[in-house]
Amino acid sequence: MPTSERGPEQQGTVRKPYSDILSAEIAQGLQELRRDAGGLLLSGLSAGMDIGFSLLLMAAMLTAVGGEFPAGLVRILLAHMYAVGFILVVLGRSELFTEHTALAVFPVLSGEASLASLGRLWGLVYVANIVGAAAFAGLTVVVGPGLGVIAPEALGEIARSLVEHRWWIIFLSGLLAGWMMGLLSWLLSAARDTISQIFVVWIVTASIGFGQLHHSILGTVEVLAGVFSRQGVTLADYGHFILWATVGNALGGVIFVALIKYSHAVRRENSR
Repeated sequence: MPTSERGPEQQGTVRKPYSDILSAEIAQGLQELRRDAGGLLLSGLSAGMDIGFSLLLMAAMLTAVGGEFPAGLVRILLAHMYAVGFILVVLGRSELFTEHTALAVFPVLSGEASLASLGRLWGLVYVANIVGAAAFAGLTVVVGPGLGVIAPEALGEIARSLVEHRWWIIFLSGLLAGWMMGLLSWLLSAARDTISQIFVVWIVTASIGFGQLHHSILGTVEVLAGVFSRQGVTLADYGHFILWATVGNALGGVIFVALIKYSHAVRRENSR
């Protein structure tokens, strides 16, 4: 049935054209690039703290069921907890570095923004995310064990699962995580309602959690909680993690989403 002959409900199910998604990404990227520094810092700080609820719930879940349930089931449950913080951040419209690694690149590729403005956005959001994540890690170490819902050993187990890898494994894992986070931004532009957006955020980020891929911001909460709780994880371990995870996240979002999606959209328009 042609689109013009469909009723309102049927028309609402039509997928957005590729060019419309790209235009939405560029518009949103421009909006973020033009925000004042204070707004970016506060929003980035909020995102760094909000995403920490993933660790709080993961550690509480691991404390409650670790050793009681089969390892595979525990991993699935933790993946669901992993997604919670991302849902809070994305639906709350806070600034998350790994989402902007692709989103903010589109206006630069289209010639509507400069590399300097991109570097400014990345720098402000990244620093604010790290500060917020570190603050929430410290809060978790105090509150979780204080309430008796988190065992310090659970924080150590989560942290060690991230840092006990060679640099190139962390880099490639971060590359995949950055790729998926870039796709998340693209898919959110294609989603039409809040329920769809929640499902998209959940499926993408739970997949990152289940695959135990390295996400620089949530990983900061996870690793620093292990450091603060003195579970055999050191600041040097965190430095090793954050360097390669950040590089991987950034390149994953830029190369596999921003550059490829933009190039594909331009070629598609030019072929018409």
